[in-house]
Amino acid sequence: MSLLLLDTNILIHGARRSDVWAQIVSLCDPMLALPIPLVHIVSHGESLSFAEQRSWGEERRKQLTYLLGYFEMITIDPLDLDSYALLDSYSRRKGFRMGKNDLWIAAAAHTSGATIVTTDRDFDHLDGKFLQRLWIDPTTP
Repeated sequence: MSLLLLDTNILIHGARRSDVWAQIVSLCDPMLALPIPLVHIVSHGESLSFAEQRSWGEERRKQLTYLLGYFEMITIDPLDLDSYALLDSYSRRKGFRMGKNDLWIAAAAHTSGATIVTTDRDFDHLDGKFLQRLWIDPTTP
């Protein structure tokens, strides 16, 4: 399997140990994937904010901290800047306004060639043209 870049929602499902997390494990098992999957620094901050906003308890916070420490954290690479501009411009021309965190994740995937693993549809319009994404249906157990 190619290099994986985990979207923020994957981390949330992992910290919750949800049924969707079990589905993610059955499809790509990020805990055993080699090379170790990537987590963008914006997902790191976004997931911590999510936990804080929802007043997560100690157990879920520990699980999130474990996952954030387990996966390889990447930061904004200077090469991502051109990718960000390209993807933002393309998205707007197609009528999509991506969130800034999703744009950074998409730019990193475009630059690195990593496959985004996600449970949302925010990257659909880029899939196959600028990047690859593995969509996990969050409604299917």
